[in-house]
Amino acid sequence: MEDMIKTLPMHTCSWLKGKMTMYKYQDFWVIKHLLEGGIRAQQNFKAEPSDVFLCSAPKTGTTWLKSLAFAIATREKFDESTTPLLTKLVHECVPFLERSEVEEHENNRKKLSLPLMATHLPYASLPESVLSSNCKIVYIYRNIKDVIVSQYHFMREALKLPMEDAPFEEAFEEFYQGVSGYGPYWDHVLGYWKASLERPDKILLLKYEDLKSEPKNNVKKLADFIGYPFSADEEKAGVVDNIIRFCGFENMSNLEVNKTGKPNGGMLENRLYYRKAKDGDWKNYFTDEMKEKIEKLTDEKFSETGLVLK
Repeated sequence: MEDMIKTLPMHTCSWLKGKMTMYKYQDFWVIKHLLEGGIRAQQNFKAEPSDVFLCSAPKTGTTWLKSLAFAIATREKFDESTTPLLTKLVHECVPFLERSEVEEHENNRKKLSLPLMATHLPYASLPESVLSSNCKIVYIYRNIKDVIVSQYHFMREALKLPMEDAPFEEAFEEFYQGVSGYGPYWDHVLGYWKASLERPDKILLLKYEDLKSEPKNNVKKLADFIGYPFSADEEKAGVVDNIIRFCGFENMSNLEVNKTGKPNGGMLENRLYYRKAKDGDWKNYFTDEMKEKIEKLTDEKFSETGLVLK
């Protein structure tokens, strides 16, 4: 694998002061340890038909989707006083395929009867067993301008760079050129969108902004799709509303584990996964020229899809 990676196109991010290098594999850019994990998953992961994959590009609502899906799927096992979400980062509760947490997923399958697994892999790069097993896939996507800002802050803070040392203009330009984590972002979205047209019974697309504006309808849709529908009695008892509230940004970001903790063996602080969760934050960073450039690109890429990412 090491020899193969050396042959791949390579890019070192200038705005991150050379602290991060990405490799282009199967038409998408990814940092080395996640690339290695993705290749191992392609070679070794064995999906089961009951698995549910939560898929996304980075910084598009991954943490929220995982929290909601975990709370939905485990609501008969845990309540708000016993859920593992109180003491563990959600990314530890729902294993991440590229981080070699396959054993953890298998343990979840057996111990909790929990089918959830997450990945940032593009659709075409998913392990063959995921595609052939007919397991369910949920994909979340988000306004491209807010994705750019969220990725900028996450990567900058992960590398402990102040804003004055990490020019947003350079980060924007790299993203615009398609160089971002698991980017180009538009190709990531389009891959899952096309697949959802071919397999609508197996692939559900959720838009981050729709989940915010109509949480109840979309959470019920998510629960139905992954096989944990809410009963009429549960709805009357406020179970759906309670899950939405518990998994909301205000509650999750104020849990002690998400303010001060770190994942087991990880270097990133849990707080980095809970920055703002606000629509339209891009307005605080974009120039008129940036807005025009990215909206023109978005129109070109998505004009025939019906998807709105601006």
